[in-house]
Formats: sequence, structure tokens, C-alpha cells
Amino acid sequence: MTDGQGFRSLTPAARLLVFNQFGINVGFYMVLPFLASYLRDDLGYGAALVGLVLGVRNLSQQGMFLVGGSAADRLGCRPMIILGCALRVVAFGAFALFTTLPGIVVAAVLTGLAGALFNPAVRTYLTHESPGRRAEVFAVFNVFAHAGALVGPLLGAALLLVDFRLVALVACAAFAVLTVAQVLVLPARPTETQDRGVLGSWWEVVTNRRFVAFTLFGAAYFALYNQLYLALPLEAQRVTGSTASISVVFVVSTVVGIALQVRLTRWLRARRPAGWCVAAGLATMGAGFVPLLVAAPLTPTRAGAGSLGAAVLVALPVLAGTVVFTIGMAITDPFVMDLLPVVGSERLAGTYYGFFYLVSALVTAAVAALVGALIDLPGQRWAPPAALIAVALLGALGVARMHRRGLLELRPVPVPAAKEAT
Repeated sequence: MTDGQGFRSLTPAARLLVFNQFGINVGFYMVLPFLASYLRDDLGYGAALVGLVLGVRNLSQQGMFLVGGSAADRLGCRPMIILGCALRVVAFGAFALFTTLPGIVVAAVLTGLAGALFNPAVRTYLTHESPGRRAEVFAVFNVFAHAGALVGPLLGAALLLVDFRLVALVACAAFAVLTVAQVLVLPARPTETQDRGVLGSWWEVVTNRRFVAFTLFGAAYFALYNQLYLALPLEAQRVTGSTASISVVFVVSTVVGIALQVRLTRWLRARRPAGWCVAAGLATMGAGFVPLLVAAPLTPTRAGAGSLGAAVLVALPVLAGTVVFTIGMAITDPFVMDLLPVVGSERLAGTYYGFFYLVSALVTAAVAALVGALIDLPGQRWAPPAALIAVALLGALGVARMHRRGLLELRPVPVPAAKEAT
């Protein structure tokens, strides 16, 4: 089955959602890959503060996923998707208007909050639209997301030749178009009746011990994924002396993702269980930082500023690491999405997704701040990749242990005993 056949096998609603994700990522990746460089070089903030701002963005997004996921379970996925896109219009408009730190933080928080509304809703919608083949559907979803992530940075780099605020304004306009399109064509999906209140649902989630354990280990994925915005682009820019290298990192990552995602997921699905795939994927993401661990202490800043050949040479460790890192992402993500309803519940899929992203946000913010602080340490360029390799191994070993103990297998839902007639 070709990738095109995989897309054609989706339901009409699922096809619409993957197209929608392409547009969302175009707008998002026009801005976010260049935010760290903009804050550090144009506005003069240190790497630790840049890492903190990016961590706050993730915290405001993933930290509110629990609320957004619960709202999707109860109010429906469609209104949450529309509301989230509308809020992104405001958020990227704020990036264009404000240059002071408070304004940047407000824009970052709004960007994250918008994602907290539509991301769990989209994934919950797809979960219900794809029973029995979630990993494959999320693989197709990721291909369109990668395509948007490829187009976005290229547009952003072109507009950045004028001004970062122009980039933010164009992204704002893109989300405005998406919001209108969703209002007009996105079909509503019936919501399941919930037998308990919001707090009762949250209590079910936090007392599900195997889900909590999987969440703690799986959070390593997002902590590592965040380094596409921090460690990898900053290292590429450091060694080449050019902001154009940021776009190259994203192009390499997205091309690898588009080329391999569906085929890799399909191949692994036929041969390995989901838990094994998540553990192997996290370990592979960590392996992506090994070239940086070796090369970064040996490569002076702006070593490739003299010529294109020199820039390519000194950027090779970053690019090689990005390729391995992206393969690890392609392995991990679909199977994490596949396992969440297994260790959680399809009935409360949005709430379980939300809790997973909440914990992931806390881990991501802590790791981002740590890595930012390590980047600022003079003469310790080995420290950031070493820390990220350790995070990857902790997550991989934890998931592998759960898999070996049979904790990632589907369990039958207990049927309540019938009440006696009165």
C-alpha cells in the first residue's frame, strides 16, 4: 500500500484534519524556528532566558492540555479546534506588535494556550475516527504535519529578510484563513455521554498507575522534541555563523520525516509491539545528540563563516544528528499516540491526552531551562547533548521495562455487576 493509498483510506473527516494540520504547521513553523534567534540576537536576551520563554510556551500549551482535552470530551472536538485556531490569530499578532519581554511572554503564552485547545481535540477526533489502526493514521497525520513544517520555515526565512514581525503577521493571516475554513467545512462529531464530572474524570486519570508511569517515561519525547527549537538550531547557527542554517536543520528534519514516517510505522507495526517501538524511538532520538557530544567541544564558534564549503563541513554533525533524531521521532510518536488510549481510556481520550501533555509540559520546561543554562556555560559544549542523551535513555529504559512486564497491553474493561431488582 502506497502512502497515497494510506491517505485515501482515511475517513473524510480524518482527511480534512490532516490537511488542516498542514496549514497549522505552516503558520506555526513560520515563526517558532526563528524565535530563539530573534530573542537572543535581535532583542539581546541570554540563552537561559530564551530557554525559559520557550519552556513557558510549552507549559502554557501542554499545561492546559488537561483543560482542553476535558473540554473536547464534553463540548466536542470541533468547537475546540476552531477556538484554538482563532486564538492563534491573536497570539501571532501579539508577536508582531510587542518587543518587550512582557509582551513576548504574553504572545508565547497565548500561542501555547491556543495549541492546548485544538491539539487534544484533533487527536481525540482522530482516535475515534481510526479504531484498530491508530498508529497508521497518526503516521499519515505526521506526514502532513512534516510537510507544513517544511513549508513554514522556508516562508519564514524568506520573510525574515525583511523583519521578524512581518513573519508573525503573515502567520497571523494564515491562522485567520484556517479559522474561517474550519467554521465552514469541519463536520461536528457526537460527544460521548460522561458518567462523572470533570473532577471525577481527572481523579480516574491520576489514579491509573500504569498510565501515570507511561506518562512520566513518555514525557521524554516532548522534552527531546523541543530541542528542534533550542539546542539544534542554536548549535547550527553557532558553528556556521548564519541564521540560514536554522532553516536547513528544519528542512532536513521534515524531509526525513515525510520520506520515512508512513513506511517506517507500517514496517514496525507488522514486526514489533508498540511498547518496543516507543522505547527504541526514544533511544534513537537520544542517539541523535551523540554527534553534537563529540563535535561541539571541538568546533569553534562561527567556524564555517568563511565559505559555503566550510559552513557545510562544520554543520555536518548537527545535520547528521538531526537525521537520526528525526528517525527516532518518526518511530516514537505514532506508537505513543496508539498506546495512550490503551493505558488510558477511549471514553476519556481527550482527558487522558491532556494529562499526558500536562506532565510532558512540566518535564519539557525543566529540560529546556536546564539545556539553555548549559548552553550559556563557557567551555562546556559537551554538557547540553550529554544531558539530552541522559533524558532519552531514562525514558527509553522506563518504557522498555513497562513493555517487558506486560503493562502496555490492552486490558478488558470491567463490566459493572447488574443491580438487583427492587
